Amino acid sequence: MDNTAEMPKPPETALITGNAQITGNAQITGNTKMTEAAKMTEAAKIAEAAKIAETAKINLLDLSCDELKLFLSNYGQKNFRTRQITEWLYKDINDIDEMTNIPKELRERLKEVSRIRTFKLMQKYISKDGTVKYLFGLDDKNIIESVLMEYKYGLALCVSTQVGCKMGCKFCASSGLGFIRNLTSGEIMEQILAVQSDCKNRIGNIVLMGIGEPFDNYENVIKFIKQVNIAEGLNISLRKITVSTCGLVPGILKLANEGLPVNLSLSLHAPTDEKRSALMPINKVYSIDKIIEACKIYTEKTGRRITFEYAMLGGFNDSEKDAMLLVKKIKGMLCHVNLIPANTIDGFEFNASTRENMEKFKEILETNGITATIRRELGTDINAACGQLRRKVIEQKTEM
Repeated sequence: MDNTAEMPKPPETALITGNAQITGNAQITGNTKMTEAAKMTEAAKIAEAAKIAETAKINLLDLSCDELKLFLSNYGQKNFRTRQITEWLYKDINDIDEMTNIPKELRERLKEVSRIRTFKLMQKYISKDGTVKYLFGLDDKNIIESVLMEYKYGLALCVSTQVGCKMGCKFCASSGLGFIRNLTSGEIMEQILAVQSDCKNRIGNIVLMGIGEPFDNYENVIKFIKQVNIAEGLNISLRKITVSTCGLVPGILKLANEGLPVNLSLSLHAPTDEKRSALMPINKVYSIDKIIEACKIYTEKTGRRITFEYAMLGGFNDSEKDAMLLVKKIKGMLCHVNLIPANTIDGFEFNASTRENMEKFKEILETNGITATIRRELGTDINAACGQLRRKVIEQKTEM
């Protein structure tokens, strides 16, 4: 990706004077007399024009360091300003005026053409186990989720990469709500900043396993990963970042060549193509064998262990036979299997496996030299699984 690509031009600033009509470029002039109804209509138009002008501003979090340098150079700024502003972007601030070592004149100019925070915290739920679910409103009125989890090694945040998802996995709460758009790299980043600001603690581990398929938003995801690692910013180790995929083979292979030693998590969920295709439509495009081959290439090129996510569904994929079929597929790989107690989702025809079956499944894997764990259930009392809260909110709005 060419980080020196031509930057978007600064938006025109709306000029508002008098009480007449809005022109195409959001300028208002004259002193026309209006009725109260007309004034209300005009006020709505002004508010809408101001809103359009605001969203047209550049989100500075969307810019890489090279892009920010180019952006500032257009205003005659020296390179050291890039570092100063970059450091401010990743601090707990909400306004450009809080960048106190930046000249006031530059701050005023930046406020005219750019912005630094766009999220609105709509809802927050805290589980009895400490897991926190955040529902954020975006400036285009869409909503996304992030989930904060606490482990022995510190805090981990599960972030969304898209508004909605195209993949249609049957066990996912995002299915059926459709795909709206990709998140920008800055919107993925702002999830971390917003949660850190709320919890007042540093987040050291990132999991791209929220709403959306990361490899379906490849360029923005890679840009985010590179930017979240910079020393002037959040400085999160690449080895503490996990990218989850439903199995987009081209994305796996492309990531293998990026030179980024991040962790890869593959949503497998079944040992045969017949069963996996029943759960995940993408399997009709990329079979299990193709996915496993891509995963082997990834481990060979990066030296990083693959995690296979496997949701345990009672009477469907949790038998001893299923366990042995899985062993045949992945034995000898640098991998780990994460057995997941399935979540209950309205309209989902499968039930969670029993603890007894899960323990037996795990034992078969380990006996055959495959490390496996049964995931600790987190946030079940607050709909913490991917897309559950967003789905609930959207459905409630539809019913109103």
